[in-house]
Amino acid sequence: MSPEWNILTPNNDKPRRPGHPSPASGRKVYSAVMKQNLIFILFSLAAVMRTAQADELHTYLAEAAENNSGLEAAFNRWKASLEQVPQVKALPDPRFTYSYFIREVETRVGPQRQRFGISQVFPWFGKLKLRGSAAMEAAEAEHQRYELARRKLFYQVKSSFFEYDYLHRSTETTRQHLILLQAVEQVARTRFQAGEIPQNTVIQLQVELGKLEDKLQTLEALRSPTSARLSAALNRPDSTLLPWPEPPAATPALFTDEEALRQLRESSPELKQLEAVIREETDSAELARKARYPDIQLGLDYIETGDARMSGVSDSGKDPFTATLSVNLPIWFGKLKAGEMEAAYRRAAAENQRMDAGIRLRADLQMALYNFRDAERKISLYRDTLIPKARQSLEVTRKSFESEKTGFTALIDAERTLLEFQLSADRAFADREIRLAKIEMLINRDF
Repeated sequence: MSPEWNILTPNNDKPRRPGHPSPASGRKVYSAVMKQNLIFILFSLAAVMRTAQADELHTYLAEAAENNSGLEAAFNRWKASLEQVPQVKALPDPRFTYSYFIREVETRVGPQRQRFGISQVFPWFGKLKLRGSAAMEAAEAEHQRYELARRKLFYQVKSSFFEYDYLHRSTETTRQHLILLQAVEQVARTRFQAGEIPQNTVIQLQVELGKLEDKLQTLEALRSPTSARLSAALNRPDSTLLPWPEPPAATPALFTDEEALRQLRESSPELKQLEAVIREETDSAELARKARYPDIQLGLDYIETGDARMSGVSDSGKDPFTATLSVNLPIWFGKLKAGEMEAAYRRAAAENQRMDAGIRLRADLQMALYNFRDAERKISLYRDTLIPKARQSLEVTRKSFESEKTGFTALIDAERTLLEFQLSADRAFADREIRLAKIEMLINRDF
């Protein structure tokens, strides 16, 4: 028998001290606690994939979409940009002019006293259409910025929600672990008092117990900031602690990596926003070239004329009307060339930004897909292989401990292994949902 087992196995040669409980009774207490813990572990494992009692996540998403100030700001920017379209497509305001002759101008038909005029500028053919098209593309870019802000908000809510859910799971699992270890420590103290194990075993258990108590306190303290992070996404001004979420169900998601990459190219809000900017800059570049063509101004003037001083003059006092035509002269070719170059550089910059974003988003999606598939693999590994084997190992070790064939260390190691596997399975579940939420954000799709 190994030295470790010699330390943890009762010494049958030593007489039991009067007044101390027997080791068998301590083992029965521990066995009852072990059975309760195994029941908890089974239910915790099943909770990884079971349907939630209430769909809190969708409620949180609806609340965030309705109340988040940042999302509302993006929505208002989009609506404001749409109002630009009718403004830039309209003709400039007509101009009314009035002239009063301080000294009347004498003419054959009479003195001219005052003049009224109205004129309208007509931009060169195609300019108004290009301005409207550019404004519409700018509005589409704002629309896609709004969609991107909405997707980012939903990702923030989902990641905060599943982190909060994982914190709940890990806290409860650690608390059950602590209860079990306290029962083991009680059994160890009973056996130490009976003189069956050395004090050093009890001290080791108490050190392990202290470490676990510290871990539980850390997890409990983490609840407030994790809840505040979720509340911030919901735009809740108060710091009220959110209730623990009900165990959520795994989000069904059946797609291939190729499908996700194709949808990224076709539906990504960020890429669509940059493509709208490219179209806007293309229209702006064409508009800059049309600046070489003059705008036309048409006008009509009316002149009030008094009666002629001499009698018998034909058309005496007749008020004349005059029509005017004027054009601007785009002769500053250096300025016009600079405007064309500016528009060309802006378009090139938008194309470069689109290319850069495409490469970056593709890399981000590939990493998110890897993390998603890896989390799914881990869930299957823990659920189907590691946890059943660890549970079987714990049951065998427990029976061996009750028959005094195994010491405390082996029992604690088996129990710790099972609980660590459970924590890892919960972590993998949270990672899967968070990575899936990121994929949804990148490809603009709900699963």
